[in-house]
Amino acid sequence: MRTPTRRTVLAAALAAAGTGLLTACSSDSMKGMDHASVNHGATGGASSPAASAAPAGFVAPNGPEVAAAEARRNPGPERKVALTATETTLDLGGRTVRSWAYGDRLPGQEIRATVGDTLALTLANHLPQPTSLHWHGLALRNDMDGVPGLTQSAVKAGATFDYRFTLGHPGTYWFHPHSGVQQERGLYAPLIVEDPREPLRYDKEWVVVLDDWVDGVDGSTPDAVLAELAKGMGGMDHSGGSGHEMPGMPGMSGMSGAPGTGAGGTASGPAGPARMLMGARSPLLGGDAGDVAHPFHLVNGRLATAPETFTAKPGDRIRIRLINAGGDTAYRVALGGHELTVTHTDGFPVEQATTQALLLGMGERYDVLVTAADGVFPLTALAEGKDATALALLRTGGGAAPDASVRPAELDGKLVTAGRLKADPSVRLPAKSPDRTVRLELTGGMAKADWAFNGRRYDPAQRYPVAAGERVRLEFRNSTAMWHPVHLHGHSFALPGDGPRKDTAIVLPGTTLAVDFDADNPGLWMVHCHNVYHAETGMMTVLGYRA
Repeated sequence: MRTPTRRTVLAAALAAAGTGLLTACSSDSMKGMDHASVNHGATGGASSPAASAAPAGFVAPNGPEVAAAEARRNPGPERKVALTATETTLDLGGRTVRSWAYGDRLPGQEIRATVGDTLALTLANHLPQPTSLHWHGLALRNDMDGVPGLTQSAVKAGATFDYRFTLGHPGTYWFHPHSGVQQERGLYAPLIVEDPREPLRYDKEWVVVLDDWVDGVDGSTPDAVLAELAKGMGGMDHSGGSGHEMPGMPGMSGMSGAPGTGAGGTASGPAGPARMLMGARSPLLGGDAGDVAHPFHLVNGRLATAPETFTAKPGDRIRIRLINAGGDTAYRVALGGHELTVTHTDGFPVEQATTQALLLGMGERYDVLVTAADGVFPLTALAEGKDATALALLRTGGGAAPDASVRPAELDGKLVTAGRLKADPSVRLPAKSPDRTVRLELTGGMAKADWAFNGRRYDPAQRYPVAAGERVRLEFRNSTAMWHPVHLHGHSFALPGDGPRKDTAIVLPGTTLAVDFDADNPGLWMVHCHNVYHAETGMMTVLGYRA
């Protein structure tokens, strides 16, 4: 059955109203739409540019202001990359699944470059759907940000697209589509931007990508999961759709006694396993931990029963770059027998802090240093509130590997969250009162699947204006019963009190988080929840620079 997405319906309505925005083709998957066309570097079937890609008065993604900002980055030597998105069979470690990936590996091949390089990447789309590439965490030129309907046309099936931009800041980043729930397949990979003047000293480096996995397992697809969640909870709406908890009713996903479920279980479904999660609770996340019961949790594409092993020597100093590429899962991470020294978050250095465990929301990254002990040690990622773990191993000597179910004591030890870190003085935002405050209330709930900002689901023509040169405060007030990892494209913001520079931050239920950034990168930039399913049902909006 061909089912249009909410985004497709929105796009059709906007086009009918004469906005000049384009609709996407509907498909049997609940993918994202292509609202508008700003077409650069696309060949072999990309749609033509729209007459008007944005409402009047805003900087266009390919406008002269964007080109000027790119020139100020002093583009350096080219780093050429060819990337193919394709259907393939993936081996997760004794379990094979049909999915989509970059090439035939999971995660996709890591891209490494040096700060100042010009990344020149050609994406070939061999998928049956349009796709795109978003460069998570990078402050890059707006027309390369990879958001169909906002900054570019979707890359049609059989087409190619040339992404070309300057890498302006070193750090740990990653890339993935911004097209429906494609990220929830195997379409993601690390991007490491190296600093030739790197102040850290270490012997080895380990890039660790965490993911929750559902695609190809017992007939499941992310699109089917989105369709299931988009139906909401029907008449079982005890929160009025607002996400506020009724007394004794901590959100619908806390109803462990719902028919056909158990605590942390899923409701039964008529066609294959349902994936809507019930009863996932986490004090660290303020209550409800997630919406989706993923059957697998992976480290670098491997199941806990067949983990990746990283080898080193006792005494080696190892830089671990942690990336949460999951769609609906926060991970609490620890390395058995070791302390972690946090050096960076979301690509920016922090005043170093020691901890035993870290909490990563979807889209967040942390860099840590460890001094390797002698033996075999579990790097365990606990799916927070979901009673499941992912695993990799650090081996520096002999001994038997720990069991897949190992839970190192460090997981329950000292845990440092982003709010407890301080930005390194070299990247700290200068003190300044905000010139503008943009207030975004996080609204909606699982009952009606009406996730939104300020009660308004995503509309690409809706912009919150900012002006170049302003200090902008984003005030996120979470009125829902769930936590949300909010992500700002094209910029980094500062957490309060000389807090770390980040592009993704957790907002707990019932709390308000105010973050500041300098408006120094003109264009149209998304702000959204990085829970893929929340974003795709409406929790996205746009900051637009005034022309």
